[in-house]
Amino acid sequence: MLDREGFRPNVGIILLNAQNEVWWGKRVREHSWQFPQGGIKYGETPEQAMYRELEEEIGLRAEHVKIVGRTRDWLRYEVPDHFIKREIRGHYRGQKQIWFLLRMCARDNDVNLRLTDHPEFDAWRWHEYWVPLDVVIEFKRDVYQRALQELSRFLTWPPNGHERRHGSRYLRQPRAGAGAGAEVERRAQVSAQVAEPPAIGAPPAIIKTGS
Repeated sequence: MLDREGFRPNVGIILLNAQNEVWWGKRVREHSWQFPQGGIKYGETPEQAMYRELEEEIGLRAEHVKIVGRTRDWLRYEVPDHFIKREIRGHYRGQKQIWFLLRMCARDNDVNLRLTDHPEFDAWRWHEYWVPLDVVIEFKRDVYQRALQELSRFLTWPPNGHERRHGSRYLRQPRAGAGAGAEVERRAQVSAQVAEPPAIGAPPAIIKTGS
């Protein structure tokens, strides 16, 4: 199902724990990491598609999460020709996505990466909110940045915790005066003074595999 411009409707999911860390999945047999996402089927609303993808990809159901927010409009990315099947080149350009920010109400061991016969992920971990874009496939990075910046306005940080800010190699800095808002600009200015978080290749003890 494509729109007139050749974009397929899709949903993306940013799942938070109580510390505002995000669910970060390693793609099966690859070295890239990403958030859950998937296509919207004919007749589905974005919210219905989100719940279906949430269960198919990481094994969580509607009762395991709470919707915190969503993007106001579609965020689009184009897919390079060499990633597109030859028979649909010229018609298909990429994805347009509605992104949802969810709060997990379940336990870590409720996550099940092997619910379907064709799993998307073979490991996962919690990561600080400003994820490292250099491990995301390149043509998706701009959409990840825009989704994280737009949805960050819904976050409140634990009173005994603190927000760890992003460095330039983890999230590209917004331009001055961009629509992300003054708070994002402030975070970008402070980030240069904060030590970088650990690289995505975390010790095995904190990387979780499928149930």
